[in-house]
Order: sequence, then structure tokens, then C-alpha cells
Amino acid sequence: MTIADVVKILDGKLMAGDGTSPRAVGAVVANDLMSDVLLHDADDILLLTSLASDQAIRTAHIVGAMGVVVHNAKPLSETMLKVANDLAIPLVSSPLSKYDACVRLHDAFLAEERG
Repeated sequence: MTIADVVKILDGKLMAGDGTSPRAVGAVVANDLMSDVLLHDADDILLLTSLASDQAIRTAHIVGAMGVVVHNAKPLSETMLKVANDLAIPLVSSPLSKYDACVRLHDAFLAEERG
């Protein structure tokens, strides 16, 4: 599942970064506490958060995340968009709640596994 797939699955909109990257989601982390995100040791994390600030992008960069999704259609600051573009981290805005986004991604992963 790539960032382009994530945008479709979550009814999202790519706000910053490259939406054509072939990099696949390795794990999904849904968290608003960036200190907790720093504890995850997975590759190619997709970060789901309601934290609409550049702190989420900077944390994603530190952990090597493949993308960030801000849920609940929260407004994104110009600073957040600039940092995402500067660090080449795809940033997606989704109207879904964190719960609904997690359910959809889980279902998509299961469908992908089944082929």
C-alpha cells in the first residue's frame, strides 16, 4: 500500500510531498503524542495523528515515516506544509476520524494479504 492508496482509502487529499512514491506502508501508528511515536521501531511508518503542527512532520522524519495523515480534516498550517515539502514527507488530510481511518486501513491490509 503506497501513499496514493492511502489517499484513496481515507478519502484524503495530498497536501504536501510526493504522492507518486512507490514506498509501501510498513506499519501504521495512530498517536497524538509525538514522544510515544519516537518509541516505535518499525520501518516505513504511516503516522495518523490529529496534531496539525510541524512537530508531527519533524517526528515523522526522525522515525523514518513514509507519510503523515492528519485526520478530522483539521486545518494545516503553512509551516506544516513547508516542513513536509522540505523534508519530502507526504502529508495527507483526511475527513475521517482516527478510528474510522484505522478500520479502513486495517481492512485494506487484510484485502491486500488475501490478494
